[in-house]
Amino acid sequence: MNKPLTKNIDPKRGPLNLKDYEKAGGYQGMEKALKEMQPGDVTKVVKDSGLRGRGGAGFPTGVKWGFVPMGDNAPHPKYLICNADEMEPGTYKDRLLMEQDPHLLVESMIVSGYAMQADIGYIFLRAEYAEAEKALRKAIAEVYGKKYLGGNILGTNWSFELYIHTSAGRYICGEETALLNALEGKRAIPRAKPPFPPVVGLFGKPTIVNNVETLCSVPHIVNNGAIWYKDLSKTDDAGTKIYGVSGKVKKPGLWELPMGTTMREIIEEHAGGMQDDVKFRGVIPGGASTDFLVEEHYDLPMDYNEVQKAGSRLGTGTMIILDDQTCPVGMVHSLEKFFARESCGFCTPCRDGLPWVEKILRALEEGEGREDDIATLEMHGKFLGPGNTFCAFAPGAVEPLQSAIKYFRDDFQRHINQKRCPWR
Repeated sequence: MNKPLTKNIDPKRGPLNLKDYEKAGGYQGMEKALKEMQPGDVTKVVKDSGLRGRGGAGFPTGVKWGFVPMGDNAPHPKYLICNADEMEPGTYKDRLLMEQDPHLLVESMIVSGYAMQADIGYIFLRAEYAEAEKALRKAIAEVYGKKYLGGNILGTNWSFELYIHTSAGRYICGEETALLNALEGKRAIPRAKPPFPPVVGLFGKPTIVNNVETLCSVPHIVNNGAIWYKDLSKTDDAGTKIYGVSGKVKKPGLWELPMGTTMREIIEEHAGGMQDDVKFRGVIPGGASTDFLVEEHYDLPMDYNEVQKAGSRLGTGTMIILDDQTCPVGMVHSLEKFFARESCGFCTPCRDGLPWVEKILRALEEGEGREDDIATLEMHGKFLGPGNTFCAFAPGAVEPLQSAIKYFRDDFQRHINQKRCPWR
């Protein structure tokens, strides 16, 4: 099976140095892009490939790049930012790539930076990712030594500087304009849009923000072409995807698989199936801010379109399993407690609504639930939904809540009737 993102990864060996990465075919995408292609050609092949953002939103990457002003009159400096904050609970795929193959991300930043003619790149890195930072700093130093970064790269008239920015760590920085504010040293709150970052971004200049996994596909697309990338997939959504599974399975972890691999195959074959004496009951398919899916969705192809049709989102593609011995109310309470704490506090529904949700769920868990609690939680699912808040934080935060009520309503009711958590 073709696994372009993880082909160099061997946790027993550790990350490749520059010399070994080049022996494995590394920096060929950079060479091809800078020596054989115009910046617009790189954007076109990425657009034609169908690559969609792997950070959760799934927006077409090449289309996003196409919004950046180009030509002699374009504003400078331009910025390329890699969102490596990865604060989504249950998600750890970008950590794997950065710790185990840092040169792939560095090459990806160079190729992607060339496409938009960026002057400066930042890797916006989660502070807790100390091993990733160590690996990336070593890789960047090696690349500067080879003059793949800096001025006049590979004899061209294009120059590109690359830096690591260690984040203070807030979930809201997953929203790209909040990330930009944080990078500017401001409070991490979302900005009003328009203007959009590709035109007016970091320090008011054109800026692209992409996820780690998204960027890491780019050199391979440049090397092998759009059709090759599309053919890696099992469905209309192109490429491979790093899927993850956590929860009571026999072999939790990460696997690079064709986009559209079914949930059943990922859980049963790659994660080893459920642990003995527990049964599958539900799954959050794409990190904590996605709707539950249940057993009727077990054969669902895991791609953007099919998961959306089923009433959820692919998100980051990292599944959190709910088993029949775990309380769904307690699971959702844990998630909403996190989201309430991570709200930036900018808009009232999110700032006040999420703590209210957490308080109700805590009361249910502690045996203090009331008959109208379920209706109140459902109300929050609507009032904190799309179009009612400043950004997508709160709508994502209530997705596991509203879907848990949909699929596990009887469990909520038992907490009220029995005046306790039945799983305790």
